[in-house]
Amino acid sequence: MEMKLEVVVMPVADVDRAKAFCKALGWREDADFPSGDDFRVVQVTPPGSHCSVIFGTGVSDAPPGSAKGLHLVVSDIEAARAELVERGAAVSEVFHDAGGVFHRAGGANQVPGPDPERRSYSSFVSFSDPDGNGWTLQEVTERLPGR
Repeated sequence: MEMKLEVVVMPVADVDRAKAFCKALGWREDADFPSGDDFRVVQVTPPGSHCSVIFGTGVSDAPPGSAKGLHLVVSDIEAARAELVERGAAVSEVFHDAGGVFHRAGGANQVPGPDPERRSYSSFVSFSDPDGNGWTLQEVTERLPGR
């Protein structure tokens, strides 16, 4: 049976601020459903993604800003970084892992610049939303077998 990731719930403190941030990044607003003062669901989708992000009031018990390691895949890390900067996001410089594998938590083994061989899955940038939820862009130019 296929199982596809459909939605990621992101804990935020200010729903309107989070919505404005995502829209400024160019993410599509799919829904904004208020239901009284204690429940509101906002759904946005990054360009080209089949998975959406939901945030709102009463949709998560997690502390605002506690989502870390949210990954978005891009085909050109430098162009994606430039676009995010142009849209007002505070984005890190491009980096890669000194060991040539997936980046490590907390920036350990992080080296400035894209992967020297520009291997797929090996170059990254990171940014946080206004609440501190952590996002990483990963450059993927060629998928691993089976993907």
